[in-house]
Amino acid sequence: MNTIAQPASAYFMDPRKMPPETHTLCVLVDNEPGVLARVIGLFSGRGYNIDSLTVSETSHEKHVSRITVVTTGTPSVIQQIKAQLERIIPVHSVADLTVTGNALERELAMVKVAGKGEKRMEALRLADAFRARVIDATTESFIFEITGKTEKIEQFVALMIPLGLVEVARTGVAAIGRGPEGMTL
Repeated sequence: MNTIAQPASAYFMDPRKMPPETHTLCVLVDNEPGVLARVIGLFSGRGYNIDSLTVSETSHEKHVSRITVVTTGTPSVIQQIKAQLERIIPVHSVADLTVTGNALERELAMVKVAGKGEKRMEALRLADAFRARVIDATTESFIFEITGKTEKIEQFVALMIPLGLVEVARTGVAAIGRGPEGMTL
C-alpha cells in the first residue's frame, strides 16, 4: 500500500502537536490591590501553568509594578495568554522577552547544606566554582547565595543533594531586555 508523504509546509502542521515552548513575559500593571490576583486568576482559570513569578513595584511615583511570569505552552497558547493579559484593565503593557530574543534573565537562590568532613569541603569547592557566596556558616551547615540563569541554579542545587542539601529558597526569574528601549506605560 502506497502512502503519500505530506509536504514539509506549516500549512499541514497540526497545531495541537506543536511542541510547548517556555516564554518569559513582563507585564507592567498599576500597583493596586487585586491586580496580582486578576493576573494569576487568568492563568489558573484557563489551566495555564506558571513556572516562575516575580512581582515588584518599579515606579513608586507612578504606582507601577512589574510582573515577570515564566510560562510554558504551545505558540498559540502563548499568544492567547498575551492577548488575555492585555485585556486586563490595570495592565499597561505586556512584553514577551523570549520573542525579542535579547533579554537577560537571572534568579537568586539561597541554598542550605549540612555536612561534615569531605562533604563539607566538597560543598565549599563547588560553591567557589559556581561563584556562590557563603552568607551563613555554622560548624554543621552553610547557606550559600547564588545568582544566575535558572539552569545554573538547578545544576548547583542538584550537585548539593548528595552533599547534604537541606533547603532551597528561590526568588524566581527577573528579566529585562537589552538595549536602550524599555517597557512603556
